[in-house]
Amino acid sequence: MSPFANMAGMKVLADETRVAGLIEQLGQQVAHSVAAARGWALVGIRSRGDVIARRLAEVLEPDHIGTLDITLYRDDLSEVANQPVVRPTEIEFPIDGLDVVLVDDVLMTGRSVRAALDLLMDLGRPRRVWLAVLVDRGGRELPIAPDQVGLDLAGSTEPGPEQLVEVHVQPTDPCDQIIVRPRMPEDIPA
Repeated sequence: MSPFANMAGMKVLADETRVAGLIEQLGQQVAHSVAAARGWALVGIRSRGDVIARRLAEVLEPDHIGTLDITLYRDDLSEVANQPVVRPTEIEFPIDGLDVVLVDDVLMTGRSVRAALDLLMDLGRPRRVWLAVLVDRGGRELPIAPDQVGLDLAGSTEPGPEQLVEVHVQPTDPCDQIIVRPRMPEDIPA
């Protein structure tokens, strides 16, 4: 159950069954993209992109799986928290010459993906990088576009800047769902 279940203006876009279907659909798109790859990795962006990447890995069987913590690469670090929590980046394989599928939960401004690309490039020089996102909500501030998308909300009906799109996935959250809710003052900037 979402902690926002009783919040005015909160809307469930996808329940547990639909989230599973969207992840499966995303996996099919990724499989098509990496079909000719000689060696490839799924790399998830904390804290939900890594969970989605692990779920995709169960079916896709990549050569490598890893996790990026972009906290120190964010361009809004001072706005996130006085003492941000930095968790480990877990890339225990060489990035050089590897095809990499970068996985995130929600793509909005593109700033998190830019931070992830900066961190990835600090670790090595991949042959190619694809971006797979469970939800593209629109609202780009940087010229970044996903290669694979589960749920596309971009366009004329995309949520406005006063709304937040959240992906909840177990075990990070109590249940799997995608919601739109009003942005709260305490929310981390997009």
